[in-house]
Amino acid sequence: MTVGMINANPVVHERPERAAHPHAAALDALDVFDTVRDIKDPEHPYSLEQLSVLSQESVSVDEKLGRIQYLQFFWGHCLHLTIACRITFTPTVQHCSMATVIGLCLRLKLMQNFPPHFKIDIKVAPGSLANEESVNKQLNDKERVAAALENPNLRQLVDECLCSDHPSSY
Repeated sequence: MTVGMINANPVVHERPERAAHPHAAALDALDVFDTVRDIKDPEHPYSLEQLSVLSQESVSVDEKLGRIQYLQFFWGHCLHLTIACRITFTPTVQHCSMATVIGLCLRLKLMQNFPPHFKIDIKVAPGSLANEESVNKQLNDKERVAAALENPNLRQLVDECLCSDHPSSY
């Protein structure tokens, strides 16, 4: 048993083959899921998908695929498309000390792969974590996320989780 590991024997699920997905013009939940499914768990050599921390069903994209926002500028109006995405993840144990790291990994991966107007909402599945409310607040606060990613040790851990042995279909 590894010292300090919260869940030394996680249940590992078989990794399903990627479904064929003809890319449409609009972004959908499968596009988002394909982007994050291979993130490695901080404590184990398995992906979040393999540990059932994340599933395709836990990712949703605004059905309208965007809300048109009118931005007022001094010289006129500008249309801006905002795409809203929600990811709900389920830690393997109720007292998972790595839940915040997992959420940071999800947020950073999406920030790296989608445009800035892509609105990301990351939540812990209701009832799956003892300090769920606190973690949700941290993961969706821009200043807290930025400060966390400035910590070199934490950033190194996040970067290691984002390095995947599984090639992405993107």
